[in-house]
Amino acid sequence: MSFSENSKNFAYPVLVADIGGTNARFALVDHADAPTRMCGKTATADHSDISSAVREVVFPETDTKPRTAIIAVAGPVTGDIIPLTNAAWIIEPLKMIADLGLEEVIVLNDFEAQALALPGYRGEDIEQVGTGAVRSESAKFVLGPGTGLGAAAMIYAADTWIPVPGEGGHVELGPVADEDFEIWPHIERFGGRLGAEQLLSGTGLPRLAQAVTLWTNSERQFETPASITQAAEDNDPVAVKTLEVFARCLGRVAGDFALTVLARGGVYLTGGVTPRITRFLTSGGFRAAFEAKAPHEALMSKIPTFIVRHPDPALEGLASFARAPGAFAVDMKGRQWTGPAKAGDN
Repeated sequence: MSFSENSKNFAYPVLVADIGGTNARFALVDHADAPTRMCGKTATADHSDISSAVREVVFPETDTKPRTAIIAVAGPVTGDIIPLTNAAWIIEPLKMIADLGLEEVIVLNDFEAQALALPGYRGEDIEQVGTGAVRSESAKFVLGPGTGLGAAAMIYAADTWIPVPGEGGHVELGPVADEDFEIWPHIERFGGRLGAEQLLSGTGLPRLAQAVTLWTNSERQFETPASITQAAEDNDPVAVKTLEVFARCLGRVAGDFALTVLARGGVYLTGGVTPRITRFLTSGGFRAAFEAKAPHEALMSKIPTFIVRHPDPALEGLASFARAPGAFAVDMKGRQWTGPAKAGDN
């Protein structure tokens, strides 16, 4: 198996890109000691492919064209042709090398990129929720309720950070609190089960709101996550209760993952939903559920939880990897493409 710590440094400048279903974000890392240089974002629908977007968004921002590209995409990387789940683009690394004059392209999972950012967060990048303190060189976990529920661990072993992406967002989510047992019968099941992502995501939030509506014998029709968060701002009781249950369940799932990897380095919340429900995450229910892991309440009280405030966490993770690939053990097998050697290359 090929890992990043066994490879030489990347050829600079390095283009880093976070490709989502709606938008693509780009930045440059000019050399190993350079800060991340943001180049902007663009709607994927506005371009036929990633090469077109790079020419329009990135090239005008730099006199020196990138030599390496490190890209994060939602979903697995299984070959030379990588379709995006929620966008029309197809990522073809060899075509990118030919189109853009690159020497190397690396494609990683989006939550692998989120994990790569965790060791570098400082100051205003994060906001702590509750008690606990980060233990250095200890496992970390990132959990992101967005369109779905992304999850990844960052393990520290043999003096190296090792990102471990997975499908943790699909773990089971059962009732615990008394009111959970009353709400759960109203929740739609998929394949006979209820996974965390089916509630703890932008797509799941209206499903949870519908269950709370039925439980309270109310009449509401929340079509979008934004309609729920806006109604909660206006103190609508159904919306408020929905987000209270959401925060409590998110705390329980975050606590499960903290126990799974003993995340003494902290659990970090990202994703598009998180910044829109801050007051429900900081009001106490989230942290109380996180710590309620008998017989390990004392241990859980020492593990810190954070809301990630960095505006582009995936890009920053890729940039950290671009600057210091030897600090991370990233599996490159089947996810690294190189072009023909150029004159002057060593």
